[in-house]
Amino acid sequence: MKRMVAIVFLGLSAFAQQVSAECDNPSNDFDGLYCTIKIYTAADKSLNDAYKKLKGQLNKEGKQALGSGELVWMESRDSECSTLKDGEFFVNLDCAAKTTIERLHFLQDRSRECASSGCQNSKL
Repeated sequence: MKRMVAIVFLGLSAFAQQVSAECDNPSNDFDGLYCTIKIYTAADKSLNDAYKKLKGQLNKEGKQALGSGELVWMESRDSECSTLKDGEFFVNLDCAAKTTIERLHFLQDRSRECASSGCQNSKL
């Protein structure tokens, strides 16, 4: 777990900065899990904010495309980052954080496009 948390922190430095000092060097797997949850939570909040901002910039067709794209992304994230085994549900939080941040960057890029050159619904 410590190796995974280190990878999360290196790859997600912008969100790691939002995590308190206790997450700089987690002392055990449970502390590492706590820190990974904090990173995922910050990423998810930022994702929701970016989604709302972009949605406000779009016309009706763009909003429909964004909603459809979001459902496809969620299905992809879920299939990539979670599994059901023997009746128990498991989530790879490292994967969930990384895919959430990737989607956040995608939404932010689309929002910047809308502001600079106009929204391109075909990219949603």
